[in-house]
Amino acid sequence: MNLNKKQIQHLKSLAHHLNPVVMIGNNGLTEGVLAEIEISLAHHELIKVKIAGEDRDTKNLIADAIVRETGAVNVQIIGKILVIYRPSADRKIILPK
Repeated sequence: MNLNKKQIQHLKSLAHHLNPVVMIGNNGLTEGVLAEIEISLAHHELIKVKIAGEDRDTKNLIADAIVRETGAVNVQIIGKILVIYRPSADRKIILPK
């Protein structure tokens, strides 16, 4: 799924007030964490994931793995927060054209 700049800006504005619903700790990306991300995406479509750890490369690898495994779109990464979007069957978020 490809998003244009207008759609990404819209999703960023919607995500601004959200709190992280999933937090990845020192154990890294486990099956349980991925299952929780899947459930949250199916319910909310747009979520924030907090990735613990100081290493930027590790955070980027975890973010890429989440996007690859869930089929979501990486909207943005700010610090330790990853914002991802995946539309569900009953669309809750209407994207601009």
